[in-house]
Amino acid sequence: MTRKKRFTPPWWERLLLAIVPPLIASIIKLLCLSCRVVGVEGEERDRETVGGHGGRAVYCTWHQRMFYHFHYFGSLHVTMMISRSRDGEWAARTAHYLGFKNVRGSSRKKGVDKGGSDAWRELVGRVREGESAGMLVDGPTGPARVVKRGAVLIARETGAPMIPEMWGCDRAWVLNTWDRYMIPKPFARIYVIHGEPIYVPSGVGEEDVEKYRVLLEERMHEGSRRCDERFAIERPLRREKKA
Repeated sequence: MTRKKRFTPPWWERLLLAIVPPLIASIIKLLCLSCRVVGVEGEERDRETVGGHGGRAVYCTWHQRMFYHFHYFGSLHVTMMISRSRDGEWAARTAHYLGFKNVRGSSRKKGVDKGGSDAWRELVGRVREGESAGMLVDGPTGPARVVKRGAVLIARETGAPMIPEMWGCDRAWVLNTWDRYMIPKPFARIYVIHGEPIYVPSGVGEEDVEKYRVLLEERMHEGSRRCDERFAIERPLRREKKA
């Protein structure tokens, strides 16, 4: 199979790539820093779990809840998989200025689930060496809040625990995208839940992979529900259909 070439931008876009991503990253940081965290669950357990596994974890969240995690997980230098496309180039540059590491490749290829992707192998290798992976488990295109198998397979191959990570807030812009993407408004109150770790034994078969996928999905639904209940708000799951 021919490997997809990495996008090479023209000179004018290279200029924009040098200016715009750090500006976007600064805006994201300032917005997140304006927010006030009013409660955190499971943070100490999270630290003990990750510390006990050599700093390795597979952090899992919904695509909808990505924004505030830019602030938290960027400081941990978590590694993400980002596509080789033009959009991916912009995302990778911005993620770099937020503190993230990355491997380049598409999670939409069937080969990722089977371990055939070079980027997937690189991510597995980095986790084995001591890095943590950040997974938008229903991304990049959904369906919303349906966990894909990638996080489970990485946990199986590396022995790193999967940790559901969720946040909610009292005030947010909710975009009418496929995932109803959330951006906290300035000075919003934030509640964070670090879920119980899930361990996937090495060598488990396809049937067990599905069981762990369902377990992760259930815990993530529970975490997002509890975050939203903290502020007596029920956030929409997916794009509203036009009448």
